[in-house]
Amino acid sequence: MLYQFLLNFVDTFGFLNVFKYITFRTGLSLFTSLAIVLIIGGPFIKYFSSQKILNPIRDDGPEEHIVKKIGTPTMGGVIILIGLLVSVLCWGDLTNINILFCIYIAVSFGVLGAFDDYKKIKQSNSSGVSSKFKIISQIILAIVGVCFFIYYVENQNITNLYFPFFKNLIINLGWFFIPFAVFVLVGSSNAVNLTDGLDGLATVPVILVAGCFAFISYVTGNIVFSDYLQIPYIEGTGEISIFCGAIIGSCLGFLWFNAPPAKIFMGDTGSLSLGGSLGAVGIITKHEIVLAITGGLFVLEAVSVMVQVVSFKLTGKRIFRMAPIHHHFEKKGWPESTVVIRFWIISIILAMIGLATLKLR
Repeated sequence: MLYQFLLNFVDTFGFLNVFKYITFRTGLSLFTSLAIVLIIGGPFIKYFSSQKILNPIRDDGPEEHIVKKIGTPTMGGVIILIGLLVSVLCWGDLTNINILFCIYIAVSFGVLGAFDDYKKIKQSNSSGVSSKFKIISQIILAIVGVCFFIYYVENQNITNLYFPFFKNLIINLGWFFIPFAVFVLVGSSNAVNLTDGLDGLATVPVILVAGCFAFISYVTGNIVFSDYLQIPYIEGTGEISIFCGAIIGSCLGFLWFNAPPAKIFMGDTGSLSLGGSLGAVGIITKHEIVLAITGGLFVLEAVSVMVQVVSFKLTGKRIFRMAPIHHHFEKKGWPESTVVIRFWIISIILAMIGLATLKLR
């Protein structure tokens, strides 16, 4: 809104032309969301603590979690969402369907996550809503968003699936694109949710993936750079850089409070919203497979849970000492900080591989 308001005075004040540059507004978006989260973070933590909005600890989790993490406030995703939304509303082009789609996914998945957190707090356990209810709700929300997005978007190649490392390998999914996009949104949302189990573990990988896609969305929306990199040019996609910048800023601000030992957890409010947002960005830029590469840590966490469940149901045996896999390494005796930092290193490597796919075509 602020961006569109300032455009009215461009003819009078020439220096306002700088706001037309996506890179400038991306930087503003990052610093705005960062500042907001840093400012409101402390008061929110005090309020959540006074209202007993505390994180229920898994009974079957690592023993030290019960000692160290009990009594820590949750629903920190509210702080992230406030910083994210205010920043995007200020500096984003709200007439751009891509921005509106991202906002819808972030808010709707965030509300679902908040309801799940509320149930956990009210029932004083880590169960929350049933997994069936959560998945069905995510699918419905995703279908609504994808259908509206397809209807209003002007990109004729929206149903195409592009493969990294191959410049001419393209599959038109047709109507199958809808269930595919829903799978990306629901899968990425739950993958980030499963990763959010240790202090700062999910936050930094989200920052890395958002950083990668801030660059990807910019070059995808620039006809010169997209032609040079031989990736599909999608008009209006560059605006998503502002959304990614807001994610980075909000998560950096949240990490200030979430760094070990965490003063607050993001809860499902944050993890479902951020995961869904990354999925939306991957769909818009037509880099869904690159999203799976850069967010490979999230994929690993999700796969570890699926493998554990399937193995136990078929054989009665567990492959990992505990799933998701970060708890497996804790059970093996790795200190929490060691698990987190090593997983961050893996995320950095995967992010670099994902960016390398842009040139290796």
